Amino acid sequence: MLTILAAGSVFFPGLFLLSKQCLKSIPALRWSEGDAVIVSARLVSSVQAVMASSAGYIIASSCEDIIEDQHWLTCSYIMFAVPYFVYDIYAMFMCYWYKLRVKGHEEASAAPQHMSSALTSYLRREFLMVLHHVVMVTVCFPVSVFWRQGKGDYFQGIMFMAELSTPSVCLGKILIQYKQQHTLLHKVNGALMLITFFICRVLLFPYLYYVYGRYASIPFHMVPLMVPWHCNLGAALLMAPQLYWFSLICRGALRLFMGSSRSQRPRASY
Repeated sequence: MLTILAAGSVFFPGLFLLSKQCLKSIPALRWSEGDAVIVSARLVSSVQAVMASSAGYIIASSCEDIIEDQHWLTCSYIMFAVPYFVYDIYAMFMCYWYKLRVKGHEEASAAPQHMSSALTSYLRREFLMVLHHVVMVTVCFPVSVFWRQGKGDYFQGIMFMAELSTPSVCLGKILIQYKQQHTLLHKVNGALMLITFFICRVLLFPYLYYVYGRYASIPFHMVPLMVPWHCNLGAALLMAPQLYWFSLICRGALRLFMGSSRSQRPRASY
């Protein structure tokens, strides 16, 4: 168990450093430190998302009994991925630190000049995401590995597959950072992000309740009344930030669509 934890502790920061160094040193690229940090962080997040989704698919597809069946990959990947959430808090801060210094960025004039003030500003702005990562490590990790007692690997696998939406989110952030909102790639990625986030994150817990209802022969609307209260509480706490982030994605998609419609509207002739 400790070996897997150590492997994750080396893999994710190591991939970040390797990617950053390659982006800075490859002759055809020669990116700046800030650009390399921002893109490398998004790359590592996308790699983790692909790995988690793949593990989730393998686990879920192998469980015929959604409660009793177990798969060795469940606890193994949880142990491997826990260091990612610790690393990502640092990576997000580094992105924030360098993003404010990208030439022409709208917040450049207000960029904090000292690391301590930048850290305070970062925690204030990214509080929900940092809280999400802290909860994943301090609550979800022990619950998933120890408290479950080997039951419900199917549900854990489905929750891993929520990460399917992450690569499009990361690509969208990169395109916005480098002012590529006008490109076809940004529009296609935005549509993909909206669809995958809704399916993989917003519909996640309703689907899990539906699957359990079928398993236990309980009507869907009765499932919340039949499962333990702490399951409902955990689902609500995990789903609330997903709904908030989805609302932000919808607002961004609406702005993108309205902006495209205005730009394509023919000018009135005089």
